Amino acid sequence: MKRIPLSRGTALCTALLIWLLAGAGIAQARELPDFTWMVERYGPAVVNISTTQKVSGSPHLPPELNLPDLPEDSPLRDFLRRFFGEDGEGGDEGTFNSKSLGSGFVISRDGYLLTNYHVIRDADEIIVRLSDRRELIAELIGSDERSDLALLKVDADDLPVVDVGSSEDLKVGEWVLAIGSPFGFDHSVTAGIVSAKGRSLPNENYVPFIQTDVAINPGNSGGPLFNLDGEVVGINSQIYSRTGGFMGLSFAIPIDMAMQVVDQLKTQGYVSRGWLGVLIQNVTRDLAESFGMDQPRGALVAQVMPDSPAAKAGIQVGDVIVEFDGHVVDKSSELPPLVGATKVGNSVPVKLIRAGKQRNLKIEIGELPEEESIAAGGGKPEPSPIEDSRFGLTVADLSDEQREALGVEQGGVMVESVKPGAARAAGIRQGDLILRLNNQDVESAEQFRELIKSLPGGKSAALLVQRDGSPLFLALRVPAG
Repeated sequence: MKRIPLSRGTALCTALLIWLLAGAGIAQARELPDFTWMVERYGPAVVNISTTQKVSGSPHLPPELNLPDLPEDSPLRDFLRRFFGEDGEGGDEGTFNSKSLGSGFVISRDGYLLTNYHVIRDADEIIVRLSDRRELIAELIGSDERSDLALLKVDADDLPVVDVGSSEDLKVGEWVLAIGSPFGFDHSVTAGIVSAKGRSLPNENYVPFIQTDVAINPGNSGGPLFNLDGEVVGINSQIYSRTGGFMGLSFAIPIDMAMQVVDQLKTQGYVSRGWLGVLIQNVTRDLAESFGMDQPRGALVAQVMPDSPAAKAGIQVGDVIVEFDGHVVDKSSELPPLVGATKVGNSVPVKLIRAGKQRNLKIEIGELPEEESIAAGGGKPEPSPIEDSRFGLTVADLSDEQREALGVEQGGVMVESVKPGAARAAGIRQGDLILRLNNQDVESAEQFRELIKSLPGGKSAALLVQRDGSPLFLALRVPAG
């Protein structure tokens, strides 16, 4: 490679540039946040929580734990014999104490504390250890499994407390700090940034989680997440991990939602949530096309519960909810937290898209039932198949026994087989119950075949199926020609 000599002036400019860049790097390093004052001021308000519970039976070694043969005089062999029985196969039947560890923080000087529900689940005794090494027995004021929150009370006065901030004002990219007891190491401090807001996790429909890259491990659960102003903006709750340890994905419950839960637990001992009474899913690009939408957005209604607020307001299967009480709904996961946070009995405006046209409804929100049940079942259809070679799909009518098992009073056809083709590409499976096609109810196998014949080529059609008891919209791309 040819070298180009530098003049004295060029060399001087280069040296000056390097000096400026080095100075900028030092200045930038000096601008990194200093968390020491936060730890000194608010660390004492963070507590360690341990629980005990009586477990029936006898403890056993995990089956995946393979230990080598041990000498008769080995202390470890004596330990296994004493606590797990000979060769670790289990000791005497009875009860023994099971302990768990977690974190929490004080929210009032008279002894109210906040932690995760899963930290104190099924506990016979809850022990709170303060930073001054005092250990106090805590009373469970109330808990809410759906939000994974629990409110505790200890008999103490003038306790150090945290300052509660607002998770609504939190921004992605903002620095945050966590204090907790990972693996029982009290008052461990870790820091990172907010990775995302409003995250939806499996089986967690009513919590719009804050995602961070703060190092969170078992034992951090229930501990506070601080912003740079020293205010609590979240409660560390879950991690995404394949190993059980931190892998860069941590999730915290927004403090705004948590304090609403606290208020209800204090006043009424339980949490009531708003209820719409629909099952929803995301709108894909192909589904958006089939519903006459210009882009995928909103929450697609796959099922409307009988006698629910949605049913009474006139919401139908196939409607796409795009706005709820003034809040834009871009993804289906955004709707449940909005509905859940709405006061029971309030009437709220809802905007939806039906058959490509926008409609406005007013819905009076009901109270979320303790348990929502959906008819589920299965069965093999009686031999009356109708095959469509264009889609590679074979369907059959339902017998009375199958309708009773599946909870379907009328209509619908069962998928007997799916060959390579448009149906398989759409995700249709053997055993699916097809309920609607292109916004029309499917009444029989023969009528379904006629509906398929009428579909325009090269377009997507919305197909509603029931799978394992739950409704699901699929986009069926019709072959051209």
